[in-house]
Parts: sequence; structure tokens; C-alpha cells
Amino acid sequence: MPIFAPFRALRYFATHDLARVTAPPYDVLSLDDRTALAAQHEHNIVEIDLPQGGDPYDHAASTLARWRNDGTLVLDPRPSFTLYRMSFVDARGERRNTVGVVGALEVVDEGADGVLPHERTTPKAKTDRLDLTRATRSNLSPVWGLSLREQLTDALIAPGEFLGEFTDRDGVQHRVERVDDPMRVRSIASLVSSAPVLIADGHHRYAIARTYRDEMRGTQLEAAAGTTMTYVGELVEQQLSIAAIHRLYRGITADDLRRVLSTKFHVEPVGGSVTKRIIPDMSQRGSLCLVDATGAGWWLTPKPDAFVGLRDLDSDRLEFALRSVGHEVAYQHGFDEVLVQLRAGHAEVAVFIRPTGIAEIRRTADERLLMPPKSTFFTPKLRTGLVLRPLDA
Repeated sequence: MPIFAPFRALRYFATHDLARVTAPPYDVLSLDDRTALAAQHEHNIVEIDLPQGGDPYDHAASTLARWRNDGTLVLDPRPSFTLYRMSFVDARGERRNTVGVVGALEVVDEGADGVLPHERTTPKAKTDRLDLTRATRSNLSPVWGLSLREQLTDALIAPGEFLGEFTDRDGVQHRVERVDDPMRVRSIASLVSSAPVLIADGHHRYAIARTYRDEMRGTQLEAAAGTTMTYVGELVEQQLSIAAIHRLYRGITADDLRRVLSTKFHVEPVGGSVTKRIIPDMSQRGSLCLVDATGAGWWLTPKPDAFVGLRDLDSDRLEFALRSVGHEVAYQHGFDEVLVQLRAGHAEVAVFIRPTGIAEIRRTADERLLMPPKSTFFTPKLRTGLVLRPLDA
């Protein structure tokens, strides 16, 4: 089972407004988002986590060093865990409260049993995160892990030392607390280390951590690079809010896609232009929804016995139905965002899919299976900047 350890965290000095200096994860930010965040506060974390300039990695490293020297960022006096709580209204309109713990999770070799991927990853040519890690010698944003250990949530309910909270523009309340009491630290570490951890979000960051670990062998950072900063929550319904990542297709027309899919799905017109109300309707009907560039839509209802032996995943069904047809696929979360891509001509047709269920995620972990790429979108996203992990601390 994986090591899960406390570390000396680097945090913003207490006078900083966390709403103004933290940011969503780098991989959900557009260039305009990054510009707006940088303008929001001179110490916003995007200056380090999403750097710009002639040599962005040198900029990140020098900025991090300067902020540590001038007291913008302060190192904890001793190793600790960080409790991270979020309170929000989910897609069904229900108030949700979640909690997880940020610590240092062991970096294991691919195929090892302690830390499990839950979906196949799409290839990324850029080495941006690796170059950033090399330059800053830090973990700047956490991998998101799901523990298979029951009762982990119960162990995290009691508050730690309050460090700060704020509500973001989406109405999500973020709250962080420090736990450095030796007995509680040992208890949390033992619980997380007693069961496998499934990577929910951050597969590429974890893969980068593996590469960096190998590079640091024989150096003074070897021990620290053997773990990577990870948020770990329990794999249970009340602790997770999961949205779908929809499919955008190029290289195939809407007519051809409907024709191919009609061999496995009942296809029928939605009637009128597609609106956001199709999202709850899809779950009620048990259907997917195909939309073309004009906004017209068609229900896709799986035919009985068309997908025998497949898992209960819309992503799996689409892959299976299109396995022998030439096409390009891209991935996009959010109803409005998908329509923007269609209207801009970035795809000929889209298919909205339903969120993956907790039971299927658990089955994936228990049976050591992999889902198709981009099968899950965990929300709300963890903020970057609430806790950093310098590897040289």
C-alpha cells in the first residue's frame, strides 16, 4: 500500500486574501483567464504555476524564490497535513460538503498496485509540468486521489487549525485547516496508507512525478521526489460530485455519425434546438444526445443487447460503436462550452454523455480496469495556491 506522509507546506502569509491569490487548476484556464487572474493580484499563483515571459520556467523559479524571501510565502515550521473542505450546490441543486486531506503520496511505478489509474490518458507532447517541476523544485498543484479506505471521511471531520476560507465566483466555499498534532498525523497517514488510492484527476501530473523521481535518484532530492503532493478523499457518494466530459467529433459528418450509431442506438429527433435542459432529461431517458452545428439534436438510446459485456459507461459505448469508423475525437466539459466549439467550427458534431456513476468507478478500482479517456470530470476543482510543497524543505 502507498506511503502517505505529511510535509512542510509553503503557504501564503496570513494577510493575503486567498480568493485573490489562488486560482483554478492550470489545465482549465484559458489565456484570458490567466490574464484576469494575474491582474487580480500581483501575487496570484498563476505567476508561478502558469508562467509567461521569455523563459517562463525561469520566471516561475525566480518568482517563487522572491516570494519566499520577501515573506509572501511562508514555510510551515514542521510537517503537517492540510484538511481541504468544500461546500457547494451540486447540479441537482443540493448543498454538498466534502473533505479531503493534502499530503505527500508515494510515486509508484506504472502497474504497481498501491496507486491506481482509473482511465486511459490521452498523449500530451508538451513537457510543461516536468519543466516547471525541474525549475521550481516544487509540487505546485495536487493530484486528486480517491482512497478505497472506508471511514476515511470520519477521520477528517474534526477540524484542524483554521488557516483561511473564501467563496469563489461559482459560489464554492473553500476552507483549509492544518493538522500537525503528531497523534492525528500518524492516524491519518496510517488510514490512507492502508488501502489503494485511485487517481481521479491529475494522471499526467502523477506521470510527470514518476519521471522526476527517476531523474532525482542519487541526488539530495531523491527522498522528497519519491512522493508527490496529493489531495485524497474517500471514494463514496457523499464526497464526490461528478460531471460528464462530452465528445466532439471531426472527420465525420453529423449524418454519417448518426448512421453509424444507429446500428447500436435508437436514434430519434429531440425536436427544436437543443437547450441545457437535455442534461437532466438524458438521465431520465437513459439516453445520450447528438447535436450538430445548427443546434439540432437527436436522442441516442442504447439498443437492448447492443453492448453486452461492456461496462455501464457512455464513453465505452461510443468507443465500441465507432471502433471501425475513421474520426477524430476531442473532449469538452460543460454544455455551453460544447456549443461554443461547434459554432466556432472546431467540430462537425458533438455527443453529450451522462456522468459516470460511483459504482462504476469503484468497479474500475476493484477489478484494476481502465476507463476510456476523459470519462469523468470531478467538481468542484481544487484551487491551486492553497498549499505548495517545496521539495527542498
